[in-house]
Amino acid sequence: MLEIDGLRKRYGDVVALDGVSLTVTPGQMFGFVGANGAGKTTTMRIVMGVLSSDGGEVRWKGAKVGHDTRRRFGYMPEERGLYAKMRVAEQIEYFGKLGGMSPEAARRSAGDLIERLNLTERRGDDVDSLSLGNQQRVQLAVALIHDPELLVLDEPFSGLDPIAVDALAGVLAERKAAGVPVVFSSHQLDLVERLCDSVGIIKAGRLIAGGTVAELRARESRKLLRVVVTGAAPGWTDRLPGEIVSKTDRPRHGAPDAYGDDRYDEVVLMPTDDQEALRVAVQAGRVQHFAWQQPSLAEIFREVVA
Repeated sequence: MLEIDGLRKRYGDVVALDGVSLTVTPGQMFGFVGANGAGKTTTMRIVMGVLSSDGGEVRWKGAKVGHDTRRRFGYMPEERGLYAKMRVAEQIEYFGKLGGMSPEAARRSAGDLIERLNLTERRGDDVDSLSLGNQQRVQLAVALIHDPELLVLDEPFSGLDPIAVDALAGVLAERKAAGVPVVFSSHQLDLVERLCDSVGIIKAGRLIAGGTVAELRARESRKLLRVVVTGAAPGWTDRLPGEIVSKTDRPRHGAPDAYGDDRYDEVVLMPTDDQEALRVAVQAGRVQHFAWQQPSLAEIFREVVA
């Protein structure tokens, strides 16, 4: 288990971290989200020993993390940390040997990762000849080569196409299933929502919200109702009780629907009376959808950091 306890870091008058604390348990995928400069990368660099903290502690399995412990971690920095003129397979094997593997074990593990990450046709290419997406795959292989006990990944999905995202997500899911804690930061909140068991939202060096996506949704102050009605006369939404957050009010594209309705209205409402909202919708036309709307992680993030 990774424990980050009260981390503090200053750069002159700038407070980069202000008492950040979090825990990542075995087999948990933790998504670290925040705006640029919020403190995500600083936290990860302190975990990996790239930076020193001004206060607080990082513990692994209950003991303070030191150099020998960090050798058992896998780290993927946001900036490329690769040797541009080395060939792909040679480079991955090299980092495996730096992690303490025998040449034979490093070669075998590199071959498995190259195949798993769809790099087989690029194994003999220099890294600087690869696309940014393929360089990202090599960077991940370097982080995974020595079978780490913990994975710390800074923006691992940046620049990847959907196929590469799926491949990387699959590899991380395998490590998670094997009991490896995975910490990754990302601005792609849809991916964080889809992949992570737990999420931490950081702002100005402070962790301001955390928990599962379901727990974060439960803290959402607004309860939003999504209503879809076809065949209604224009202006019916004016009778809805409460605050209209968004509204789509337009003719249907193409032919009328099966009921001959040629108008489609979608409203997201913060109602004062949901039963009255239903009555108004039924009177207006055919109700195609009427349900409470689950806020996305992006919506939660915007509200929390506002």
